[in-house]
Amino acid sequence: MTRTSPFPIDGAAASVRRLAGERTDYLAGSLPDDAPVDPLALFDIWLAEAFAHRDAHADLPEPSAVVLSTVAIDADGAARPRSRTVLLKNHDQDGFVVFTNLDSDKGREVRTTPRAALLLPWYPLQRQVRIEGTVEPVSAAESDAYWGQRPRGSQLGAWASHQSRPIASRESLEAQYAEVETRFQDAPVARPPFWGGLRVRPESLEFWQGRPHRFHDRILYTVRAGAGWERHRLQP
Repeated sequence: MTRTSPFPIDGAAASVRRLAGERTDYLAGSLPDDAPVDPLALFDIWLAEAFAHRDAHADLPEPSAVVLSTVAIDADGAARPRSRTVLLKNHDQDGFVVFTNLDSDKGREVRTTPRAALLLPWYPLQRQVRIEGTVEPVSAAESDAYWGQRPRGSQLGAWASHQSRPIASRESLEAQYAEVETRFQDAPVARPPFWGGLRVRPESLEFWQGRPHRFHDRILYTVRAGAGWERHRLQP
């Protein structure tokens, strides 16, 4: 059987050559051996620097954007990783919090397998932070508090969207929004029972800083049995 490529051969070869030839040397910073003992202290420093960079250079539009990876279980029992970008809305000693439709794919996935990974990709700073841990819902009070800060349009959108479910057209989606807008006309928009926060309680955090010659800095923090953190430098 003869197989044909959907791309012209010359074009595909040119694309491969282009990707293979891409080179950027990372010169923006380093991670010293005396990094803070507490990874959350280092996270606060890096997050503040990400927002400062955004304000100064406008090339890091969403410093709080985080890639959330969960595990889906197929009908045959096979585990399948799935990722999407969400926004980090809180973090403290208890963990890292995002908010979502809890009946969405990710909401159902963490109910079945309550573990997740987070990735904050701060590309202009040549940095990334990887977080892995267990997942639990936040309290209703915490979800209510954040819900009350959301713009009204976003509140209506949460009610209108059956997240992750197919829909016939954009027109149908807009019709759902219009119905919800009418329902809540001149009234506060209560938090839907299917909407709330998820907290990732970290078991490990890795801080990655690009360095020249792909000889990058990597500092890994893991939860120590009992209390506290263990800190290790990893080879690139």
